[in-house]
Amino acid sequence: MARMTAARAAVEILKQEGVTDAFGVPGAAINPFYAALKASGGIDHTLARHVEGASHMAEGYTRTRPGNIGVCIGTSGPAGTDMITGLYSATGDSIPILCITGQAPTAVIHKEDFQAVDIASIAKPVTKMAVTVLEAAQVPGVFQQAFHLMRSGRPGPVLIDLPVDVQLTEIEFDPETYEPLPVYKPSASRPQIEKALRMLNASERPLIVAGGGVINADASEALLEFAELTGTPVVPTLMGWGVLPDDHELNAGMVGLQTSHRYGNATFLESDFVLGIGNRWANRHTGKLDVYTAGRTFVHVDIEPTQLGRIFAPDFGIASDAKTALELFAEAARELKAAGALPDRSAWARAAQEKKARLQRRTHFDDIPIKPQRVYEEMNKVFGPETRYVSTIGLSQIAGAQMLHVHRPRHWINCGQAGPLGWTVPAALGVAKADPEASVVALSGDYDFQFMIEELAVGAQHRIPYVHVLVNNAYLGLIRQAQRAFDIDFQVNLEFENLNSPELGVYGVDHIKVAEGLGCKALRVTDPGELGAAFEHALKLAAEHRVPVVVEAILERVTDIAMSTTNDISAVVEFEEVATEPGHAPTSIKALKT
Repeated sequence: MARMTAARAAVEILKQEGVTDAFGVPGAAINPFYAALKASGGIDHTLARHVEGASHMAEGYTRTRPGNIGVCIGTSGPAGTDMITGLYSATGDSIPILCITGQAPTAVIHKEDFQAVDIASIAKPVTKMAVTVLEAAQVPGVFQQAFHLMRSGRPGPVLIDLPVDVQLTEIEFDPETYEPLPVYKPSASRPQIEKALRMLNASERPLIVAGGGVINADASEALLEFAELTGTPVVPTLMGWGVLPDDHELNAGMVGLQTSHRYGNATFLESDFVLGIGNRWANRHTGKLDVYTAGRTFVHVDIEPTQLGRIFAPDFGIASDAKTALELFAEAARELKAAGALPDRSAWARAAQEKKARLQRRTHFDDIPIKPQRVYEEMNKVFGPETRYVSTIGLSQIAGAQMLHVHRPRHWINCGQAGPLGWTVPAALGVAKADPEASVVALSGDYDFQFMIEELAVGAQHRIPYVHVLVNNAYLGLIRQAQRAFDIDFQVNLEFENLNSPELGVYGVDHIKVAEGLGCKALRVTDPGELGAAFEHALKLAAEHRVPVVVEAILERVTDIAMSTTNDISAVVEFEEVATEPGHAPTSIKALKT
């Protein structure tokens, strides 16, 4: 048997489990692990500027390709607590990441030693497993179990806390005989699928709601086959956006209170049956449940049995991995089609596309300062279907989801449930690291951008290029809009006159100087007619210099983006004028029909 430190055994297991990249910040209590990482080789480490940033980089890395598991590493104490936000974000969106922390020696953990904190207890509510390993001989088994848990059932994150003396202890471990544990995923049965299909076939106006679980399961092709066999229109959720191309004839558009399309909501409200797959009926998607569920029959398929009935009771629930279920759905549908037993849904699908052609929002405005809608129009013109968009929260994300176009799975990479400000920069770096040849475009408002702006230096140091579209109105735009209900405009105004950049007027922070000071390239646009050229130039700069490139668009200070003010998807308020002629929405997914 081979003898090695427990830290070295952990690194060897990472490699056996397919890990090739890690993100982190070293420190005293995790240095033995870093020594093993260096000695072993084979894992490329990206040094973050903030440990929370490392956790979001790991998230972006996982979300980019099927099978990826991002790894984030930090020392003891505040490093672990800094990564809690990343763990919360990952667990909310069913994203497997592995967080490895150092810990004080086992003999003094309970003595309030320097940077000793019970990180396992803190992390438990936002992980599938959080454990402080007290016996070095348990390290291989704990890491083996961690990968098993991250991949089994509903995916999610794990935290492993390693006291420094445990890392340094020598154990017997043979990497060549290591085997990952089998992954468990629940599978639908053929009778369950046949019952659900009978319910769908009995309806007149069915829809499929496809969530992030379809993307997690790499099941987009199976979804598309089933939808095309049955002729059933598909509503992607925000986390499922990209499961089928936006311009596909069965894409009915997104539904919800905020990140929704006018035509998506209109089609949903006419439906009489909904098959939800890999979705969790998030409140920003459903709004008021009495409106959302009225007059509709629901079948819910989810990998996590306890999700069935959590928000509302479906008429039929199936605990299953999305890919397994969809392959069975497609198999059963093929048999029914061959027997001529599938209803003709073409009129219903055409009706959904008719709404897509008529119910559009206006994007073309020539105003100065720039109206945000124009930014997304120009993004549609310049950034093609291969673009991987990254965003988290705010009016920028909401408007982007209403107006941008996504054509492939994992090309809208969004933090859905947690929505932490600051997520976008590090997540985009993780995405670009996972797919170095991709065109990665991040989208942020000014406040999200400022939260973890220091991570731009990571892109400059490690030569990780991407384009960051920064829409700046010097406001907490989404919170300001939400404060309308309270008749206040309080503590959301970010404006000030920057003594060092008087040309900015009241727009405050000089993001161009900051980005350049961090080693990146940056452009500022004040005229909507110059946006397209700026985006093109940014792509060239990113390719040439291999660093992040920021394009800042100076927006009008106040814009209210379309959303419901009553938590009702049937009552979304269009604060801006809608499209009434083709020139109003030149990049709409279908030509406007008036």
